[in-house]
Amino acid sequence: MVFDFFGPKKKVIVGMAHIGALPGSPLYDADGGMAKLIEAVGRDVDALQAGGIDAIMFGNENDRPYQLQAPAEGVAAMTAIVEALKPRLTVPFGINYLWDPKASVAIGAATGASFVREIFTGVFASDMGIWAPDAAGAARLRRNLGRPDMKMWFNVNAEFAHSLDQRPIELRAKSAVFSSIADAILVSGPLTGQPAAETDLRKVAAAITGVPVLANTGVNLDNVRMVMQVASGAIVGTHFKVEANTWNPVDRDRVKRFMDVVATLR
Repeated sequence: MVFDFFGPKKKVIVGMAHIGALPGSPLYDADGGMAKLIEAVGRDVDALQAGGIDAIMFGNENDRPYQLQAPAEGVAAMTAIVEALKPRLTVPFGINYLWDPKASVAIGAATGASFVREIFTGVFASDMGIWAPDAAGAARLRRNLGRPDMKMWFNVNAEFAHSLDQRPIELRAKSAVFSSIADAILVSGPLTGQPAAETDLRKVAAAITGVPVLANTGVNLDNVRMVMQVASGAIVGTHFKVEANTWNPVDRDRVKRFMDVVATLR
C-alpha cells in the first residue's frame, strides 16, 4: 500500500524522536527545563534525517509511569517542543502522546503533523490499569480541529498491556479499519523495543486491504528483510539508539546502516 502523504515510496521507515520526560512527570529535569529537552531531541532529529529516514514521529516515551489521560502541562510542553523543532524538519512528522488518543490528535493538529499514532480501539488490562480508548472521540476531535487530512495510525496490540478482546488479531485489525476508519494498522511486540510476533504481522498484513500495515516495535537489521517483505514499512526507535538502548541518543551511523539495507529492499 503506497503512502500518498510520503510521496511515491511503497515501503517507509519512520524514526522515533523520543522526547525527554515532560514537565509534571516524575523524571522531568526541572534544572535543565524545556531548553534541555529541545536540545536533546533536536540532536536526535538531525541524526535521523542525516541517516536518511523517511519520516519522524515525536513521542513522550520518557513520561513514566505512563498515564491514560494526558495532563495539560504535558500537552503544552510537547506542542511547544515540536513547534520549536519544525524549522529543522525536512521530512514528514507525526505525534504520539502515550497513551492518550485525544492528546495525540490535539498536538498533531496544532503542530501540522501528517499523522498520529495511538491505541484507538479495544479494551486492555495494562500497567496503567483497565484501558478503553475512545476512537470515536479522537476522530471527531480531528474533524473539529479542521485536520481530516491528518492520518490516524491504529496500534492494535498495545505494549505494556494484554487485550481483553479474544478475537484473533487479524479480525480486530479488520474491524478497526471497518468500524473506526483506521488510516493505517500497526502491529507491536509486548514491550518497547521488542518485535511483534512474525505470525501476527503476517496474519494482519494478509487480512488488511486498502490501508498500510506497519511493524511498530522491535525492527532491526536481523528482521527488517522479513518486515519489508510482509508490511508497508516500520516504525523504528530502539534500534537507532546508541548500543540499541531506548534511552540513549540516536546513533546516526546505525540509522545510515539500517537505511542502506532498506534501500535494497524497497
